[in-house]
Amino acid sequence: MAPVSEQPAPQGEGGPAGAPPAGLRQENGGERGPAGAEGGGGAVPQPQPLPREEAAAAGAGEGPGPGAGAGPAEPPEGGWGWVVMLAAMWCNGAVFGIQNSCGVLFVSMLQHFGGSEDRQMAFKTAWVSSLSMGMVFFCSPIVSIFTDLFGCRKVAVIGAAVGFVGLLSSSFVSTIEPLYFTYGVLFACGCSFAYQPSLVILGHYFKKRLGLVNGIVTAGSSLFTVTLPFLLRVLIDSVDLFNTLRVLCVLMFILFLAGFTYKPLVSNAKDKEVAKKGKFRFPPEKKIFNFSVFKVMSYRIWAFGIPAALFGYFVPYVHLMKHVKDRFGDNVREEVLLLCLGITSGIGRLIFGRVADYIPGAKKVYLQVASFFFIGLMSMMIPLCHVFGGLIAVCLFMGLFDGCFICIMAPIAFELVGAQDVSQAIGFLLGLMSIPMTVGPPIAGLLRDHLGTYDVAFYLAGVPPLIGGAILCIIPWVHERQKLKERAKTVDGETTEKMLENESTLVSDAAEKTVKEMESGF
Repeated sequence: MAPVSEQPAPQGEGGPAGAPPAGLRQENGGERGPAGAEGGGGAVPQPQPLPREEAAAAGAGEGPGPGAGAGPAEPPEGGWGWVVMLAAMWCNGAVFGIQNSCGVLFVSMLQHFGGSEDRQMAFKTAWVSSLSMGMVFFCSPIVSIFTDLFGCRKVAVIGAAVGFVGLLSSSFVSTIEPLYFTYGVLFACGCSFAYQPSLVILGHYFKKRLGLVNGIVTAGSSLFTVTLPFLLRVLIDSVDLFNTLRVLCVLMFILFLAGFTYKPLVSNAKDKEVAKKGKFRFPPEKKIFNFSVFKVMSYRIWAFGIPAALFGYFVPYVHLMKHVKDRFGDNVREEVLLLCLGITSGIGRLIFGRVADYIPGAKKVYLQVASFFFIGLMSMMIPLCHVFGGLIAVCLFMGLFDGCFICIMAPIAFELVGAQDVSQAIGFLLGLMSIPMTVGPPIAGLLRDHLGTYDVAFYLAGVPPLIGGAILCIIPWVHERQKLKERAKTVDGETTEKMLENESTLVSDAAEKTVKEMESGF
């Protein structure tokens, strides 16, 4: 699965669709432009708290340049930014390449820890991968705050170090239970803290090229998702599961080094003075936790409709490899299915991200409705495929619409809440998404343990996307009504203001006339 965080921002907010709003962010206090919502897997500059009370501009480049004392400067559009881009691409690929290849690790864990006497092994093992993916999203709102307070470089480096420790400690366990903490919590939290700053930092260096840069960064997720399953299979067969986890630690160590490349840019003279003095100020609590987005009815429906659709979303990524082994034995290369998912997911992001540019307003939601419909349908078709070629076709379509769902997350958020609140809006959404994505796969594993087959699990996994898609259908209608009410209020306000202006003018003219008459009479 591609990270949801990969969704690009709409054109006009710092780049073409697929690009987050471009805004310079200063480390440790001061003025900032809003961070965007990625470009990926997803590379999206991830949700960050909005500018503090001193910030005035919503986008990079609005206002005076460096030395003016107000407003962020124009990004350099390159230079050291290309090194930052490569580091962010590595981060995107390493984090979500490992997460999306969890099916291969799941099969190996079952073989290593499983026993004929334990009839709930699939349920227990599924919690490892499920917790890991869920925690990456669950931490999103928290990481947004830490990145805003302490800066991209510090958060990314510490996050990568924590992820390295979690993955390394996972290679020394003797039972499945410790993996819940070492892999499912410690490693995943480290990945989350390393991932989001890698996307936010892109706004420091790019504005006009932000769409291109986000596309390249997003490709890191697809590239690793396509290649890593085959590498993991070779490693597991040759050096066993635990040594494979130690090899994966190399990816995290490189990610640790990559975090040091996130050199912050100071946007103006005032910020330079603050940075030099080392001042640190906590913003007001209402700036850290911006719950005002939930006052928007269309956003509330979206923020709860999306999680409702995701209870079955992550099930194929965890259990498909084991299902193939159960049905076809060792005669097929099940990693090919992850290859198909990764390739078509990348294609889907490119195609539907461009298509979304031509769909006005909140009607972009209909693309997500179509995505959930096809994802649910494909999940239900998995048990019906009795030839391996049929499963390949199903995965090709599932990956295509997975990319569609992911790439338009940020554009929809912009339409529903506006640029000022979009960072927190996406952060809250990702946090809510973590719950169903964590719960779904263990339930599927429990059904497999009791029924001896995954058929019912995949049938049920297709139901939540259909329900969630149906809920989302009403958003464009609700949003349009909301805009009409706002326009009516604006018109009423303008009418009242004009009446007051006219009255003031009449009074002023009358007073002036009286004065002139008195002067002339005198």
